[in-house]
Amino acid sequence: MTKDESWMNLALEEARRGVGKTSPNPPVGAVIVKDGMLLGKGWHRKVGLPHAEREAMADARHRYGPDSLVGATAYVTLEPCSTFGRTPPCVAGLIEAGITRVVYACEDPNPAHAGRADALLQKEGISVVKGVLREPCEKILRPFAKVQRTGLPWVMVKIAMSLDGRITRPKGETSWLSCPASRDDVQSLRAESDAIVTSGETVRQDLPSLTIRQPLLMEGRLPPWRVVISRNPQSLPRNAPLFVDEFHDRTWVSSAEPETILKELAERGVLTVMVEAGGKLVADWMQRGLVDECVIYMTPMITGGLPAMAGEADFPLSLEQAEWKTLGDDVRLRALVRKDHSGK
Repeated sequence: MTKDESWMNLALEEARRGVGKTSPNPPVGAVIVKDGMLLGKGWHRKVGLPHAEREAMADARHRYGPDSLVGATAYVTLEPCSTFGRTPPCVAGLIEAGITRVVYACEDPNPAHAGRADALLQKEGISVVKGVLREPCEKILRPFAKVQRTGLPWVMVKIAMSLDGRITRPKGETSWLSCPASRDDVQSLRAESDAIVTSGETVRQDLPSLTIRQPLLMEGRLPPWRVVISRNPQSLPRNAPLFVDEFHDRTWVSSAEPETILKELAERGVLTVMVEAGGKLVADWMQRGLVDECVIYMTPMITGGLPAMAGEADFPLSLEQAEWKTLGDDVRLRALVRKDHSGK
């Protein structure tokens, strides 16, 4: 790993702290380095608050004084913004601080910013290097990039299943299919998400709360929206937790088509949607080409019977970039859905 890659990796660690907390903005991290020494680091915490570059510069000034930034290098996981929004442009802040070198990983997918930073910085004599650790930095920016490209959020489907592809245990047994370690891991997935989608049938059968139950994961963020898709909203149990708990104002019932729901969620600032539902809804979304990522918890059990993971649908689905992880007795597969040549 080169020195630039090493410092960018530290900036990426900072960026990861913002995943699930920054929508509709992307999670971004930055570090400031001078003469081989770390001066400051920071991450974008919430829309309306300073961006990562300004957080890192403020940290450096606090530690080493107002002139410490002159001649320093800024490492940023995303191209510095160059226009005014809720906060002033970071390009201007870097120039004013006396930064002489900027290294960033990914070009901003936002058309208002894409590719503009280079010329503005170089005009002031600032050296620019881009593309350092681009792929790992792009990974956490995928939801933001998709919204910018398509107007729809990133869709992640979570499924727990037996080895024979069933998503429930036999009648009379506990309702849990996955082990405690997997259930804890699901809380982290929810913390990555701005909205959780489920079906009316799941609400009727399981009475889920769909909240983030680990306090540390809730720090600095709102609870995710809970979207219940139901053709017959009147049949939903009004005493279900997501209708009566402290976050009931974050629950939304809709009978609209999935594409319409996703578009409205994006308009509400949602970047990532997590689907936690039965096989029928999951299969429908997969057939529509709406799913970007699957997270499947496989437990060492054979249950037989129905329902199956994707209902009774008959369609091909290929996954790529698979990542495997052992959680207790379970195995978790996390992978992207391979898209066809049309990009659907």
